[in-house]
Amino acid sequence: MKPDDVLRSIEREAPEKGFPIIGPVRGVFLDEVIREHHPATILEIGTLVGYSAIRMARLLNEGSLITCVELSPDFAKVALSNVKKAGLSDRVEVLVGDAKKVLPEVNGSYDMIFLDAAKGEYLSYLKSTERLLHRGSIVVADNVKSHAEELAGYLDYVRNSGKFKSTYREAKSDHRYGAGTSVPDAVEISVRL
Repeated sequence: MKPDDVLRSIEREAPEKGFPIIGPVRGVFLDEVIREHHPATILEIGTLVGYSAIRMARLLNEGSLITCVELSPDFAKVALSNVKKAGLSDRVEVLVGDAKKVLPEVNGSYDMIFLDAAKGEYLSYLKSTERLLHRGSIVVADNVKSHAEELAGYLDYVRNSGKFKSTYREAKSDHRYGAGTSVPDAVEISVRL
């Protein structure tokens, strides 16, 4: 299957199964970041069924790698299966475990981090991965409107710490797949200074 076919398949089943994927509307923001910044290394925190990993990997150059962290072994298997169906296994690896325990063990340098796991942990995820970022690295955080209260500390940090230049991008009419409703949601795109 082509990557876009796998994405459409996941989009069809997500509402009935309650999978809170980023979806095609906010997913365009990820596409734009990939096309503009051409990251070669991406760290994704919260993979679920692999939708966003496939969405990003399909736009990466050969030799690029997305390292995904997924808490659930069952979802990690589904994600790897979907990635394989999309023909992108050479660009995606999945680490299974609690991100709070896995992230301190991750080494290297990342051009991009995508946060889409436990909303109340975004700030701790970022602080445990800042050592992996370089000037110009991008951090994309999903669900910053729908979970604004939980993400207040995170948003204050990326907007006011002086370490990032941060931009809010709202999708006016977005389908929230996990909730099965259409409500506006947004991403925060932060560039490491």
